Amino acid sequence: MPDRRYRFYTADVFTNQAFGGNPLAVFPDAEALTTDEMQRIANEFNLSETVFVLPPQEAKHTKRLRIFTPHHELPFAGHPTVGTAVVLASIGEIACHTPETSIIFEEGVGPIPVTIRTATGQATYAQFSVAQLPAFGPPAPSPGAVAAALSLTVDDLELHTTPIQTASCGVPFMYVPVRHLAGVERARVNPSALDQLPKHAWTSHLYVYTRETVTPDADVHARMFAPALGVVEDPATGSAASSLAGVLALTATTSSGTLRWRIEQGFEMQRPSLIEVEADMQDGVITAVRVGGQAVLISQGEMRVRP
Repeated sequence: MPDRRYRFYTADVFTNQAFGGNPLAVFPDAEALTTDEMQRIANEFNLSETVFVLPPQEAKHTKRLRIFTPHHELPFAGHPTVGTAVVLASIGEIACHTPETSIIFEEGVGPIPVTIRTATGQATYAQFSVAQLPAFGPPAPSPGAVAAALSLTVDDLELHTTPIQTASCGVPFMYVPVRHLAGVERARVNPSALDQLPKHAWTSHLYVYTRETVTPDADVHARMFAPALGVVEDPATGSAASSLAGVLALTATTSSGTLRWRIEQGFEMQRPSLIEVEADMQDGVITAVRVGGQAVLISQGEMRVRP
């Protein structure tokens, strides 16, 4: 039986510059691939995520996405959602006849509305609305244990205004506030200390952030470590940015209206990224969260898959 051939594209997401942001691989015609093949392909690319595009299960939706890290399938992820929208529009798989085009992706968490924006006829930006609003998980472990897992001290943490929180919009993260930019830059996963944390999903993905930033356009500087997913560090994490909105809203002075933040990430990896987050509030309750950013098409190719 001859090898099967599948075209793929790569893009850098949450950036407008090639070789910045978070790299992504997209297979636009993945219907014939098995789950095992998808996982092995994602491991071969060894990027934070690889996306496999399938026909939608409901005709009113645009496409179904399956998203894999090198080790696991995810029910939802931000930079794959943004990047896949821009890639499919750029290669003509999604028609964009107006400056803004609305589509719906099916992901493991449910339908994800996406708006694609074009400039000079080229898709450059996408924004999605989360299917699941931010939900808080169990109490975080002790600050000392969390700090040790990040090779930091308790004095490095900013616990006076925002405690360590666990939150999720489909993928759980533990949000660790740090006083200063220098502390975030020093953070490193300590495997033995991380192994001492309670064994549940909420402590597997560590999101470290501070209000001190590198660029004047950003409101938050962040890093994300997910060794359990085979991601030592992620250059830009849209799924984490979406539930960060829930964490930041806890200390917001506005109880109704739209809150906006710009999150810079990936600077320590020499892959600067900028993620835009919006949260609609009504009487202190979040009613919608949107995450958006730019993406740049980088390459295209063909992979041979042996039976």
